[in-house]
Amino acid sequence: MPKEKQPILNRANISPNLITKSIKPYRSIKFMKKKVMIALALLSLPLIIISCKKEEKTTTPATTNVSSDAVKATKPVDEIDYKNFNIFDVTTISSGQNNELADVFISVSDINNNPNVISSDFLKKQKQMFFEQLKYLELDAEHRNKLLSGIHLTENDSLYLFNYELNKLQKTPISKLKAVAYLDVYASEGEDIDAGSYMVGFQIESKKKIADYDQFHNAIAYFGNKNPFVENKMKPIKWEKSGPDISKKYFAGSKLTYGQTFQSKYENLTYYLQELLEDEMVLERRLIVINDHHQKIFETTYTTAGSDGAEFYPLNGDNKDNPNNFQWTGYLFKGKPPVTFGFIAPSFGCPSILFLDKKEKPLKINCDNRH
Repeated sequence: MPKEKQPILNRANISPNLITKSIKPYRSIKFMKKKVMIALALLSLPLIIISCKKEEKTTTPATTNVSSDAVKATKPVDEIDYKNFNIFDVTTISSGQNNELADVFISVSDINNNPNVISSDFLKKQKQMFFEQLKYLELDAEHRNKLLSGIHLTENDSLYLFNYELNKLQKTPISKLKAVAYLDVYASEGEDIDAGSYMVGFQIESKKKIADYDQFHNAIAYFGNKNPFVENKMKPIKWEKSGPDISKKYFAGSKLTYGQTFQSKYENLTYYLQELLEDEMVLERRLIVINDHHQKIFETTYTTAGSDGAEFYPLNGDNKDNPNNFQWTGYLFKGKPPVTFGFIAPSFGCPSILFLDKKEKPLKINCDNRH
């Protein structure tokens, strides 16, 4: 049988109530979905805001206030303990009768606080030994440990030997260095020798030709477990003569006779040096350093007045026939301001490195200078 035709619904013929009943469920579901979506969006909004705030907080760079007279310091890669920080000079000692050969040695006597580093048995036998035999002693294991204890080091530490002129850094474990003692040059044959007559430390080279010593010239040493040196940032100061206007501007007021004025440049710093004379001899050299904001960040006076035998080093470039580099400047230590040194040679005591920052104390180069 043929299917009965379904009546065609004409929207115009449907009662309004029927239309309302058929549409309400659809609108209700759609409306509920919309409310759920809005609710989810509102719930997620605080998370987005919080996330944005966190991201903003971590990417905002911190700012620090820098004083106008401050000098920038290098950024330390490793934390160096500068509270207990010691650097040392490198010494050559003639090898017996042969003046063409020398031992290269670093004395740590200046900081050693153990008086029993030299064997008492060795000292008791001195009358039965030739004087030449007393000049050198390699420490045995017991007295080596006493030395390490006296300078607060261990076999796990290293020697960092830095030649700032050649920009060459040499690292050697202490365990590979000989602990030795050399008789002080002021000890005389026939006199009683005690432990204090010896310079104690570590031997770097043995019986080395004097001509090969240049690699240890302009070098300083440090013992520890981290390298404190900044490489390739030290420069010899190249002095040029300056005009009288500089002398009047920065060095007025001295009762001494004014000599020559010099200037030099390192990165954003300008160095001015004034010589002051007495009886036509240089008695003082005054140094000031100016930054690129024309602010004086450092000043000091080098003098031989009242000293016993101290002398000024020649200025770099002063002798055209025999060029020399005595005065140096630049960044030498990690996390520290630039330094300068090489102006005066003390007869007693050891030279110091000066930091170009008013807050930093001078750093002595331990040199075991005996008289």
